[in-house]
Amino acid sequence: MNSELPLKFDSRDPAVLSDPYPIYEELRSSGGLSRGGPGQWVVSRYDDVAPLLRDRRLSHEYPPEYHEFSIGDGPANSFFQRIILDRDAPDHTRLRRLMAKAFSPRLVQRMHDYIERQVDELLAPALERGSFDAVTGLAFPLPVTVVCELVGIPSVDRDLVRPRAIDLAKAFALYVAKEDREAAHEAVAWLRAYIAGLLAERRAALGDDLLSQMITAEVAEEPGARLSGEEIVDNVIFLFFAGFETTTNLIATSVAALLRHPAELARLRHDPGLLPTAVDEFLRYDAPIQATARLVKEPVQVGGRTVRPGRVLVLLLGSANHDERRFPDPERLDVGRTPNAHLSFGGGAHHCLGAGLARIEGQAALGWLLRNAPALEAAGDVVRRPSVTFRSYRSVPVSLR
Repeated sequence: MNSELPLKFDSRDPAVLSDPYPIYEELRSSGGLSRGGPGQWVVSRYDDVAPLLRDRRLSHEYPPEYHEFSIGDGPANSFFQRIILDRDAPDHTRLRRLMAKAFSPRLVQRMHDYIERQVDELLAPALERGSFDAVTGLAFPLPVTVVCELVGIPSVDRDLVRPRAIDLAKAFALYVAKEDREAAHEAVAWLRAYIAGLLAERRAALGDDLLSQMITAEVAEEPGARLSGEEIVDNVIFLFFAGFETTTNLIATSVAALLRHPAELARLRHDPGLLPTAVDEFLRYDAPIQATARLVKEPVQVGGRTVRPGRVLVLLLGSANHDERRFPDPERLDVGRTPNAHLSFGGGAHHCLGAGLARIEGQAALGWLLRNAPALEAAGDVVRRPSVTFRSYRSVPVSLR
């Protein structure tokens, strides 16, 4: 057993929030298992993170006191105990089976033309102006509009829903800052009331949206396998959040990366067929979600140490995606990189249900810029949105002239 005390990883260190990748490299070089917060161990190497994402000795379900420590007392506690993200089999299996039916390839494909139209509506005026902000003008409004359409949120309500979505994102940090907790709890309470109202409307008149699909799937199931009304509401809220947060970060980081790497931008212009591999490279290069956590149920061996039950393993997806043992020259952006088995959508039974939709939105947004903008250049300094869990921006100014 290794007796040397491992490095300590502070996820709230300003250096980590600014640019975590040099620090990730130190963690990997030191053995791949580091100390985190109270009761936490941090895993940074690909060959450890990838199998742990599928390891049944690790749990997604946390006791209520864990959530109370992380976010304080309020509606978000019961929310996290119901959503698919934090459930194990058999409850996770039941939830995923019903939600997968609602999130069918047919429903996602139906959104393709809608997404293309939305990108054009957002960017055509920007092309006339000669500039736009990749976050406020594209990366945020596009996924929010798409997920509202997918869920079935009427267009007249979307300006009401958007600020609640921003506050809900605060609840998904590994540790929620005290100043953010009230807003996160209020967002859950407001969204629960709003989605419950929409659910009642759909039960009376089904449509062709995700809410209607979930109701139809729920009715078709055996009574013991059905979702409760509370489970449907909370999981629709979660899908709403997951449907925009990851994609917002993907689009913003993709544009920012292309601005910093003009040679790769020129390569994409010359060969637009590389767009699908480029989107996966952006997902690897600056993962929208940097970390996920698991509760240890049985002893596991990581980095020469035994991690005991009751501890939390923080799996650094962003670090695994830059592991030089898996990805040649990992700090280099390569829009044609293949193979590219990044971990940005997780793995195993909890692999992201919305991965296909996120890729469609990313390709649509970048494809429009490649086809229609003769020149993409930085129009000012980018501004990061500091987050322990997400790699995101507040502003990415772009010149299209």
